[in-house]
Amino acid sequence: MPAPLPSPEKVMPAAPAPARRGWRSRLTLLPLLTLGIGIILGTNPFRPRTENPDATARGYLRYKEILTYIDRDYVDSVDADGLTNYAIAQLLGKLDPHSVYIPAKDREQVDAFLQSSFDGVGLDFNFFRDTATVVTTLPGGPAEAAGLLPGDQLLRVDEQAVAGAHLSTAQLTQLLRGTRGSNVSLTLARPLQPELLTVHLNRGRLTNASVEPGALLEDGKTGYIKVNRFAATTYEEFKAQLADLQRQGLKRLVLDLRGNPGGYLDRATRLADEFIAGSRKLVYTVGKEEQYATQTYARVAGDWEQGPLVVLVDENSASAAEVLAGALQDHDRALLVGRRTFGKGLVQQPITLQDGGELRLTVARYYTPVGRCIQKPYGSDRDAYNRELAERAQRGELGSADSVRFATEQRFRTDHGRVVYGGGGIMPDVFVARDTLLHAAYYSQLQHAGAIRAYALTFYQQHQAELKALRFAQYQAVFRVTDTELDGLARTAALAGLRPDPAAMRRCAPILRNCLKACIARIAYGPEASRAVLRDNDLEFQQALHVVQDSTAQLALLGGK
Repeated sequence: MPAPLPSPEKVMPAAPAPARRGWRSRLTLLPLLTLGIGIILGTNPFRPRTENPDATARGYLRYKEILTYIDRDYVDSVDADGLTNYAIAQLLGKLDPHSVYIPAKDREQVDAFLQSSFDGVGLDFNFFRDTATVVTTLPGGPAEAAGLLPGDQLLRVDEQAVAGAHLSTAQLTQLLRGTRGSNVSLTLARPLQPELLTVHLNRGRLTNASVEPGALLEDGKTGYIKVNRFAATTYEEFKAQLADLQRQGLKRLVLDLRGNPGGYLDRATRLADEFIAGSRKLVYTVGKEEQYATQTYARVAGDWEQGPLVVLVDENSASAAEVLAGALQDHDRALLVGRRTFGKGLVQQPITLQDGGELRLTVARYYTPVGRCIQKPYGSDRDAYNRELAERAQRGELGSADSVRFATEQRFRTDHGRVVYGGGGIMPDVFVARDTLLHAAYYSQLQHAGAIRAYALTFYQQHQAELKALRFAQYQAVFRVTDTELDGLARTAALAGLRPDPAAMRRCAPILRNCLKACIARIAYGPEASRAVLRDNDLEFQQALHVVQDSTAQLALLGGK
């Protein structure tokens, strides 16, 4: 299922696939995040000391001496900072794939991922033919207050031209973001209005939620909550969404961890504590230093310790998301539905450096309650590590559970005696093959070009009156994307240089119909409407819904207890 659209001003994970424009338009993150943000120890103090001080001192002096000679005597001018950053990258590359150095200039962008808010103007835009067009504005944000509308085209931000400037989504996002209260002027072209508009905004503080609003489904009993990452306020956000669903009559819950790349370890364990009763172990870590050897147990009476629970996971669920999924599976508290998770069992400690940069150093491995370390194998070749997900697809694992490979010696048993494995992610209890249409070349090209959202905007502008006359429930029930709309999409794509491909259009028609309907719903009714449309054709979600509603299947899969 295509991911719901966040505002590009929000720093979102690109996990673990490259970010791109279009339906999944989001702020491109640094390469270090493409493997999952990781498990972050946010509060442990770092006390620098060394196991081998003589060797460390000799290495430091040798590097300093060589860099000094290069800077002074090398035949050409050199960038000493650039050489140092390269050397650091090579150094860390000899350790593990998740120990990284974050330069000072990039820290704000990276740190924002784990924060609950950000400063900006509050709009979601789509790039099409090198022009950014407003799709929606965030409720209560400066852009909404200034009257920006869907279809407005951004021409300049302050004095900088942005239309036809070949900017990336990330570059435009950075122009729109800035210190709270700071002024920014936007020059806009509005459809059917001959004169350009210039609006002056004061950037404001905007919510950067890590938990999507919960939804009670049509049966009035089944709730759905998606956790996108484990950020500073994830626990509080989840508690609020769960309480709201309980007030509406919640009887069973689907928790969605797909695409969740991790975050703070303690937020993941606090969430696990909401589901797991008593004082059972949730996770433990083992490191060289005693301070990184920890054991975490359930300790509070959670708000959903007994109700039926199904958890959605996929190959992009990593790190802290795997901590939560592993604890629930080991204690037979939930059934996992989807595909094998990413396989990241390493814990990073953030260490602030004197230059303002940050070292995120792997200091421990974590283990699920029954003793699984789910870290997949790695060596010094980070490119090979990065290719592992693609290799899963090549050998058919994303389409068939029979293709999944586990180290048979890393065999464990859950509380009820079910066999589970370590050493390469967490295998769900119910496998669901990946929808191949989501990765069809033609569909990806339409996304990348921004053609789908561009056509949705055009359709919305042509049918505003009809859409406003419908409540979302009516739209959901009666609106259908016809061949006429698909033909219009093909013509829009042709404007961006995509050659018509009727055969590919026919193959991708089911997902394109759903995607277009969701895009139009987002513009007309908001992001929750878009997400509701997407769920209707989400194979993994529909399977989770079937499992959580089938108490007999749950008992059988959980060992009959």
